[in-house]
Order: sequence, then C-alpha cells, then structure tokens
Amino acid sequence: MRTSRVFLLILLMAVLGLCAAGPVFAQAPAAAPPAPAAAAAAPTTAGAPGAPAPKIDTGDTAWVLMSSALVLLMTAPGLALFYGGMVRQKNALGTLMQSFIILALISVQWVLWGYSLAIGPDKGGNIGGLEWVGLRGVGAEPNPAYAATIPHQAFMLFQMMFAVITPALITGAFAERKKFSTFIVFVLAWATLVYDPLAHWVWGDGGWLHKLGALDFAGGTVVHISSGVSALAAVLVIGKRKGYGQQPMPPHNLPLTVMGASLLWFGWFGFNAGSALGANGLAAHAFTTTNTAAAAAALGWMLTEWSSRGKPTVLGAASGAVAGLVAITPAAGFVTPMAALVIGGLAGVLCYTACNLKTKLGYDDSLDVVGVHGVGGTWGALATGIFATKTVNDAGANGLLYGDPGQLWKQVVAVGATLVLGFVMTVVILKVLDAVMGLRVSEDDEMAGLDLSQHSETAYALGGSSYGEYGMSGPGSGAFAEAMKAAQAKRPAH
Repeated sequence: MRTSRVFLLILLMAVLGLCAAGPVFAQAPAAAPPAPAAAAAAPTTAGAPGAPAPKIDTGDTAWVLMSSALVLLMTAPGLALFYGGMVRQKNALGTLMQSFIILALISVQWVLWGYSLAIGPDKGGNIGGLEWVGLRGVGAEPNPAYAATIPHQAFMLFQMMFAVITPALITGAFAERKKFSTFIVFVLAWATLVYDPLAHWVWGDGGWLHKLGALDFAGGTVVHISSGVSALAAVLVIGKRKGYGQQPMPPHNLPLTVMGASLLWFGWFGFNAGSALGANGLAAHAFTTTNTAAAAAALGWMLTEWSSRGKPTVLGAASGAVAGLVAITPAAGFVTPMAALVIGGLAGVLCYTACNLKTKLGYDDSLDVVGVHGVGGTWGALATGIFATKTVNDAGANGLLYGDPGQLWKQVVAVGATLVLGFVMTVVILKVLDAVMGLRVSEDDEMAGLDLSQHSETAYALGGSSYGEYGMSGPGSGAFAEAMKAAQAKRPAH
C-alpha cells in the first residue's frame, strides 16, 4: 500500500511540474524584467544607484561560472565526504548517495520551477511568479535587476548551486535512519515550500526582507539558518537512531571527513567571493574575510575543546573551520578582516558549545547540523548587523558599531522569519510524508544499515569482511543476515 502511495506522490509532483512548465512550450519569450524599484541592499543584486548599464564582462562571467563550479564541489564531493566519514561504516554509501542525488534532483527542480519561484518576477514580496518556469526568457543577456555584467543564465547557475547544497546540509541531522524514497519526496517538497520562498524574501527583486534592508551576502539566512532549523524540526519529528545514547556511534573514517572539510573550505571561496558577482575588489575582500573567519573558528573550536576535554581532536578542528565558514557567509562582503577574525573566533566557541548541548537537550542531531549551521548561521546574521560598514561595501549598510542600531533589528527580523518558516513548514512536510509514506526505515533495516537496506551495496570490500563491527550473533544479527542475502540476490553481475 505504501509503495503505491509513493508512486502516486511522485506522479503527482511530476504532473505539477509539467503543468508548471507548460507555458514554456506555449508562449513567446518574456520581455526583460523591469528595473528594481529600490536600491539593492546586498551585492547579490546590481540595481543600486550608479550601477553600470547592462553589458557582459568576460572577466566577471568567467569568475561567476568558476564560482558556480566551486559551489558544486562543496556538495559533491565536499559535503558528501564530510558527512560520509562521520557516519558508521554500514551507512557510508547511503550518506554519500543523499548528497550526490540532491545534486541531480535540485538541478532539475531549479530548471523546471525552482528558479522562477525563488528569483522570478515578484508576487507581493513573498514569492516569484511562474514567468520564468523552464528558464523561459532566462538567456544570455544580463538581467539588470540582479547582475548587469554577466549572462542571466550564469546568474541562474550560480543560484542553483546554493539551492543544491542547502537541503544537502539537512541530511546530516537525520543520517542513518531516513527511508530513501521518502527522502526524495522530502527534498523536492522542502526546496519548493521552504527554500524557494525564503530565497525570494531575501534576494528576490521585491522580496520583503530585501526591501526591509536585511543583509545576507551569501546565504546566512537562506542557506544556513534555514537548514539548521529545518534539521532541528526533522530530528524532533523523526526521532533518535536505534541505540542512541546506549551504544557508541563513532565516525568510521575521519580522513574522509577531513578531506571533505578541506574541500568545503576550498569551495567556499566560490560561495562567498563568487557572491560579489564579478572579478573585482569586493570578491577579493570576501575571499579574505572568508579565509580569516574559517581559520579563527578552527582555532577557537580547538582551544575550547582542548581546555574542556584535555585534548584537541581532528574532528573538532574540521568542524570548527566549517562553523567559521558558516558564520562569515552573511557578512563576508560587508565587514572588515578584523571583524571576520572576531566573528570566526566566536563561532568556533559558540558552535562547539551548542553541539555539546544536544545530549543534555535530548535530541539526536547525528552530524551536528543544528549546532554548526543553525547556531553558526544565526550568529553570523546577527554579527552582520553589528559589524557591517559601508566603508567595505557602498551597497551594504552600517551596523551597530558604525552608528546604525536599526540594522541589527533588521537582522533580528530576518533571523526570526527564517526560523519560523523553516521550522513550521518542515514539520508540516514531514507529518504529511509520515502519514503517506513513513519517514524511517524499519528497525531491521536500520540495524543492517542504509547501504544494504536501501541500496543493496557495501562501501568497502577490501581486507575481508566489511562488517566487522557487527557480530553475526546477538540483537539485529538476523536482520543483518537477511539483508545480506537480499543484497546478494539483487546485486548486478558486475
């Protein structure tokens, strides 16, 4: 019965997508969008007074295309390896698969309807219209409302990579227990009902947070707070892993995790410096603040852990660097390098503390998405309201320390709106999916691991058994043996 419901849901979403894409094949290309009514608050748009007339610059275009590729690398292999190394061996492939397949899923969703809803012509400040469904009218000419010196399609691609990595971040919270079929539908629903509206609020020409003047250079609210608070909603609805708190669940391959963290650090230069949307001084500045904050946070996390636990861990240093990258993201193009040092250093301390609170608070956030992205993103958004200065970016604003306490209030409003939308909508989506499809794998499948139960594959085949951590006797061994037999039966000849 549940299988038939899964197919019905997928069929329904496909029909809705095709209905939305219908105008692409039926109408002539749309006229160029009007110029923005108000000056842009963030440099992700190019409608500020004095902005150059639309004309493609080859250097800017090359930089944005390169940055798009760097942000793609953050999801796969960066995030995939970062998360894949932290789970237990029996879930390594399943975790890698979640990041990898999101790249395909959201790339299609973004072309069909996601970009139009997120960035398309404004509808009341809340959502984009369907005029750009199927990338209708999104071509090689610049769109002056967003970027006057690069092709509109290059801007669309850059935004696509942000849409890809955001739901991938959430997967770390419910790692090792989510049913793959439900995961697919959840990602599509979440991207459409949470990410797309929020991106329009903050970055869309006419979005209400954009008009309010809230600053978000590269995704502190849109990417990190939304994924962090949605991760919290997900773990509260889905529940803890079987055996959580009663048996150790250490990372199975920390070298993979460090490699993933390093690739994230590398790709983040595209994420933040690319958000300048040009090969210019602002891009160089964002590059500098990004690297500075990441380094300060790695040190801040390591020193805090060292003083509280007696030893600095490799996992802690890697997690600290990611926390710093998260925190500087909304501020990268608005604050000085010294402010980046403070933002990053405090992010390391705050995120380490937050991650250690989950045990006391009683929720199972498998890979610390809430502590790193939720807390780090919130701190970064608020810090932007404190440290932002127009000496760095004329298109930005002055924060609390530069004479405008009102900017901090705008940041608080943006954080609050993001928290409410992300949490409430994620709970609604998961409750509906739970009733229709079920959220978790069965206990037997969870004991066997997602690699076998969901994909009929194993991550490692060298050096004998890949399942040395699981005995063939005791609780769960029957399920494991059954899963092994099923996997062998389904495995292709190669």
